Amino acid sequence: MSVSIVVFIFVMSTKINAQEENNQMNHPERHSSTEFGVRFMPTFSNFEMQTFADGTVKGESIMGYTVGAFVGHSFNRFMGFQAEVDYSSLSRKYTKAGFEQRVNLRYIDIPLLASFNTGKHRVINLNIVAGPQLGIGVGNTVYTSGGDGTVNAQPILSVRKSTIGVAYGAGLDFGLGHNRSFRLAIGYRGVAGLMNISKNSGTAGPDSYYILRETHITTNAVYVGFSIVL
Repeated sequence: MSVSIVVFIFVMSTKINAQEENNQMNHPERHSSTEFGVRFMPTFSNFEMQTFADGTVKGESIMGYTVGAFVGHSFNRFMGFQAEVDYSSLSRKYTKAGFEQRVNLRYIDIPLLASFNTGKHRVINLNIVAGPQLGIGVGNTVYTSGGDGTVNAQPILSVRKSTIGVAYGAGLDFGLGHNRSFRLAIGYRGVAGLMNISKNSGTAGPDSYYILRETHITTNAVYVGFSIVL
């Protein structure tokens, strides 16, 4: 999300909230609250792969997905924190010598985020979040398809059991209903990995190769979700 888009959203949400405040002076805003919600995120990932000929390739991203739930607490209208538990399925592929290699990584992600808002209980709220994220691997697979039979080397997918990154994002949530306790949210979420995810040890045999080199994983996603503010 570009800076200009964020600035535009901020200006528009501020204007709408100002109009609402002028029209509803008899509707006091709460200063703290707890929020529960769920989200779905189409996700694109980036990590470097290795070919059977010992060459590094960036490959092509395949849309994966992330689903999860979160609980948040607002100390006041503008600041709070948010804890999430997400399941992520991330994929990337490359095509070489007539065959395709596809890697799928699956994680349980736990972001712990600080949140900053333009007005958490208003009709439209712009929020920005950032914080550390722990990823726990729950299964990884590699698929091979195509080829003419001239390449018989077998890929070895060796991935660390956990990873650490920085999660960040921005979005809009819209208060629905008379008291605005039911909220619809849309936005962007990114994660920058801080650890090498590959766990290659020693040298692969003559008929095999490691499909991941030393690489960090980054993701970009958009999300839609719903929450209830108590």
